[in-house]
Amino acid sequence: MVTLEKIVNLCKRRGIIFPGSEIYGGLANSYDFGPLGAEIKNNVKRLWWKMFVQERPDIVGLDADLIMSSKVWESSGHVQNFNDPMVECKKCHTRFRPIMQFNPRAKASGFKSDEGCPNCAGKNFTEVKQFNTMFRTNLGPVEAPEHTVYLRPETAQAMFVDFSTIVDTSRKKIPFGVAQMGKAFRNEITPGNFIFRKREFELMEIEYFVQEKDWEKYFEMWLEEMKRWIKAVGIDEKLVEYVDVPDGERAHYSKRTTDIEFKYPFGQKELYGLAYRTDYDLKAHGIEYRDPVSGEKFTPHVIEPALGVERTVLAVLLSCYEEVKGGRTKTTDSVKEEEIVLRLPKEIAPIKIAILPLSRKENLINAADDIRKTLSKYWMVDYDETASIGKRYRRQDEIGTPFCVTVDFDSLEDKKVTVRDRDTMEQERIEIEELKTYFAAKLN
Repeated sequence: MVTLEKIVNLCKRRGIIFPGSEIYGGLANSYDFGPLGAEIKNNVKRLWWKMFVQERPDIVGLDADLIMSSKVWESSGHVQNFNDPMVECKKCHTRFRPIMQFNPRAKASGFKSDEGCPNCAGKNFTEVKQFNTMFRTNLGPVEAPEHTVYLRPETAQAMFVDFSTIVDTSRKKIPFGVAQMGKAFRNEITPGNFIFRKREFELMEIEYFVQEKDWEKYFEMWLEEMKRWIKAVGIDEKLVEYVDVPDGERAHYSKRTTDIEFKYPFGQKELYGLAYRTDYDLKAHGIEYRDPVSGEKFTPHVIEPALGVERTVLAVLLSCYEEVKGGRTKTTDSVKEEEIVLRLPKEIAPIKIAILPLSRKENLINAADDIRKTLSKYWMVDYDETASIGKRYRRQDEIGTPFCVTVDFDSLEDKKVTVRDRDTMEQERIEIEELKTYFAAKLN
């Protein structure tokens, strides 16, 4: 069984994800994506952009500032409504999100007051209060109420306030969408479970603008698109559930929301969300659309597929992690090893090809480095000459590298190398001059 501890250990050991500010004792729920993690994260974002912006004629992109006018968040309702219930332990003064008894799904991580404070075991709490989870800061050198601004809790609002400019400059007609990726910030009361719930995270969001009469059709269309994404990114579909959020639990702007939930080791919780935001946002900002053909003016309605980057990475790691009993290579050891294989889709794998000279002889190293220089122009390539070839294979399996290229002494004579496939374990002799063509067919 894949546990969260196994994923955390793998990520730390291989430099995928590790605690932030660690040399100073760390910061609660702060994680940095290391050399391999940064590649995985960027590959997730590249694939999303390719599928939903590059390949679709009805979607355009946006990259807006993190800090917007505070009037945006007042008009959108976030200042008034972006709240979480909170209680405070009167003994240690730690704040927590309680599990509300009226919420049978109890999706948010929290605790029951009758079980005591998770920090000090105290059982004396304040009454439940609403806590706004937006990060406030001050714009400029003088601190004053009129200079208060917020770090955005979502990327969506920029797509609404820029709507008219985007329509004018892109000449898009409804139905069409705007996509944006970027950081968002929420002052979570109870962060935790590794990178599942962070205070600083990245979103991939689309606001798809439609006529009101068509919203159900496009809601279903985007639900199918999200299913297509889940398959493409490597998330195990057997671990995914689609849950319609009932009245009273939806965001203040939503008339219908489907939560796409994943069966994490710590329980079934939200992975993505698909919301019908009605015309709430554009109407709140006083924005209308004029049909270029009929001249009719109306306020478009919005379908929003919202995806978190970090939660995607976590779900992909949990889906692709596999332990192979007894190992995958021949060994003379009396005790058979257990090996880890990360079966990442080739689009998501941080390293596409590993170049491995069989020994550290100078002529092999030079030949391997020439191959590295050629292939690294097209794909992310790793070069590794330390330890036995079997251990190097295992290292690449652990980080999800689809292909290994072994340069041996025969390579100097026949100008061929051995290409090993991570998943099939098959090995082929390929001419060095044909490697670019070979991998283009395999990886592109």
